Amino acid sequence: MGKSLMVQGTASDSGKSILVAALCRIFHQDGLKVMPFKSQNMALNSYITLEGKEMGRAQVFQAEAAGIEPDARMNPVLLKPTSDRKSQVIFNGKVLCDMDAVEYHEFKPQLIKKISELYQELLKENDVIVLEGAGSPAEINLNSRDIANMGMAKIADAPVLLVADIDKGGVFASIYGTIHLLEPEERARIKGIIINKFRGDIALLDPGLKMIEDLTDVPVVGVIPYAQLNIEDEDSVALSKVSRTYNTQKELDIAVIGLSKISNFTDFKSLESEPDVSVRYVFPGDQLGSPDILILPGSKNTLEDCLYLERSGLAKEIERVRSEGKMIFGICGGFQLLGKKLHDPYQVESTHGTLEGLGLLDTETYFEADKTTTRVEAKIGEESISGYEIHMGRTERHEQKYFAQIITVNGEAFSKEDGAVSSDKKVIGTYLHGVFDNSAWRRKLLNQVRAEKGLAPIEKIATPYQEYKNQQYDQLADLVRENVDLEKIYQIMNQEVIV
Repeated sequence: MGKSLMVQGTASDSGKSILVAALCRIFHQDGLKVMPFKSQNMALNSYITLEGKEMGRAQVFQAEAAGIEPDARMNPVLLKPTSDRKSQVIFNGKVLCDMDAVEYHEFKPQLIKKISELYQELLKENDVIVLEGAGSPAEINLNSRDIANMGMAKIADAPVLLVADIDKGGVFASIYGTIHLLEPEERARIKGIIINKFRGDIALLDPGLKMIEDLTDVPVVGVIPYAQLNIEDEDSVALSKVSRTYNTQKELDIAVIGLSKISNFTDFKSLESEPDVSVRYVFPGDQLGSPDILILPGSKNTLEDCLYLERSGLAKEIERVRSEGKMIFGICGGFQLLGKKLHDPYQVESTHGTLEGLGLLDTETYFEADKTTTRVEAKIGEESISGYEIHMGRTERHEQKYFAQIITVNGEAFSKEDGAVSSDKKVIGTYLHGVFDNSAWRRKLLNQVRAEKGLAPIEKIATPYQEYKNQQYDQLADLVRENVDLEKIYQIMNQEVIV
């Protein structure tokens, strides 16, 4: 039977996801079979497993750090907000239904047994499970039915590391307040404190470390310095930190429209690894300018984002960029928005019925209740690529060429055409998430844009994206190894929790 270790945070964006990835990498490097686990995740960034199941991307990059294939059991409950009040509830990779916050809070007790059963399966299959909490364990208004923080720690009988972000200030108050808002049996589970994103001379911090240990009776087991690593983050906070300006030191300017219901913006993380590319996000009020490539990303509610583009003035800006002959690329919901019409007769996403799209592709999209969740292999010209589909709509292409030829779906031979391309090849739409992660095809597209700007091609293909990510995981593991007491963490992980 494997061991459990849980990472909880004093707040969102304290560094839980990254620390779990680091520990997964370290344990993997140390020869253990390790798996991440987050019982409940709220995110619009999701991924499709080899079995065609949907899960949060945070557990995907943690699985990659652990050296294993992502498994939907790592993230039993995924909540994908569809509006300000409702979320699509996904359990073990499959959609259950849409619920509002009150309905879901009432439903949570029914999930406890199912989550526990999945967790016990994984515990039998692994040496270590590293669990991640959600937000803060001190949400005292929700703790009676908690399944994400101390509620999950109880199910797993797991000791807890509490991580706090010092970069925002108030770190000692957040640690003390979090611990003392917990019930005594919950407090007893916290076996170590880690302070994250520290800048400066640690000698100045030492008195505070001693005082917080005395005040909480919990040892500080690490202080991790602030570091710039190119590792995926959760969408709820990462979008607030994305670049909104063009880095003029780079030759290619790629702008991503910040949709109101943006999903899977990690599709563009791989572009940041290219030496000649600057990636920026454009929100209402920002200057769109004349980017070399304009990207419309995925959306969890395409019809609402269609209205958002019109009301914000971004629709007219997109049309201007098209008139300038720049490349426009839409993925999933972005592809749907590029078409002429969006039909929602069954009110899958909204009550709007039919809306006019941007009209830059000769396509129409019909929204249906069934959700497509598939892993695919495809051909784009001579290039072989891999990706995945997550969408509710079905798009009909009229008098335009397709973008890619699908050759396998969920590992089985299959043949269908994906996407659409305008006659001048400047407007492209596809349902394939992850298409930019394919290095050879990505460089071919970028060189096409370089040629249009009169720039020489870059012949060298960038490090394959998965290899690049592995380098980042190793750097992360090195950083954490150097700044935490791993011997103490191993002791915590192996001791019994007495409550």
